[in-house]
This record gives sequence, structure tokens and C-alpha cells, in this order.
Amino acid sequence: MMEWFLLVFMSFLPPIIYTVWIRNTEKYNREKWKTILICFLWGASIAIIAALIIEILLEISLVASIQDYDTLSLLTVVLVAPVAEEFSKPLALRLKSVKKEIDELEDGLIYGAVAGLGFSATENLFYGWIFLSEGLFIFLILISLRSFGGCLLHASATALTGYGYGKTIMKHTTVLRVIPYFILAIFVHSAYNFLVSYDMIGALTGLFAALIFVAFAITFVRKKIKTLDEQTN
Repeated sequence: MMEWFLLVFMSFLPPIIYTVWIRNTEKYNREKWKTILICFLWGASIAIIAALIIEILLEISLVASIQDYDTLSLLTVVLVAPVAEEFSKPLALRLKSVKKEIDELEDGLIYGAVAGLGFSATENLFYGWIFLSEGLFIFLILISLRSFGGCLLHASATALTGYGYGKTIMKHTTVLRVIPYFILAIFVHSAYNFLVSYDMIGALTGLFAALIFVAFAITFVRKKIKTLDEQTN
């Protein structure tokens, strides 16, 4: 029972703290907690299920055409997972209760980031369960790394698509204008996954580079939120 409590606590607490941090980056007209919660829960539940289904379908199509296991594994990590996850997470912004609250350009960044953090919380839970089998010490190290790298990666990448969608609402343009931001979100996600999983540059070097990369990404997102917030008030 203690292990389960520790697992849930360590999986969800960091994303929740980051959610408060991202939401409070906005100084004026901060987003309602109710809408923030909706986005977080979407990411933690429906987005996880939807991404899993999409990943399975994409992997089936790849298996049929690619026989080399290493190539298939690499494509799954740097293409399939980013596409499936960056498609499912920002759909939270399409919910009527969320969409009506998007009345400033920075709102899409915030809601997208929160949906990403909800996703990372449940993902932490899955990975954390595996980490526990390696012992408490290893679990604490690995879950801590995920709580920084994985959480902020999901927040940063999905914030980009959220920003694109927010712009289509604010400027009354076609939803197709979201595509460049969606592609950028996939690129950010793919780059991070490549760094943490590919051994060509060394595991520790790749991990360090990934953490630096995600630190810059979340800094960019928060700076953009602050800039837009000051411009509109």
C-alpha cells in the first residue's frame, strides 16, 4: 500500500505543481481553475487512451512495411509516439467549456501546456510502476528525471499546438492554420525522444542534452505567455 501511495504521489504531484506554475505565469486575467482542471483531466485520461489507440494503428501499418527491428523501434519513438500524443492532447481545447474561455492569445499556450501535464502525470504512473520493480532508490532517481524532463516536454510541445489553435479562434481563421504549430510540437517531442533514447551520442550525454533542451523549451513558452499577457493588458 505504501508503494502505491508513493507511486501516485510522485507521479501526479510534479505535474500538478507545474500546472499551478504555468497557470500563474499569466499576471492578468488568469484562467479559471475549473477550465484548468478540465484540460488536466483530459490529458490524464482521454488523451492517454486516444494516443494509445493511434499508436497501435500506426505501428501496425509500420510493421507491415518495415522488417528491421531497430528501424521500427526508432520510428516508433521519434515519429509514432510524438504524432499520436501531440494529436490527442490539444484536443482538450476543442471542448466547448475550454474553447469559450480562450479570449487571449496566451490562453492557448496555457491550456495546451496543462493538457500536456495531465498526460505526463498518467504516463509517469505507467513508467513509475516499471521503475518500482528496480528498487526504491532507482525508482526515486528515474521518476525524478521524468518529473522534470517528461513533464516539461509534454507541457512545452502541446503548448505550441495550443497556441496555434488559440490564434485560429482569436483571429477567426481556418483550423488548418494550426498545422505548422502541430508540426513544430511533433518536432520538439521527437527531438527530446531521440536524445533520451538513442545511444549514438551516449546515454548520459543524450539525457543531459534532453534536459537542457526541455529547459529552454519551457522557458520559451513561459516567456511567450508573459509577453502576450503584458501586450493585452
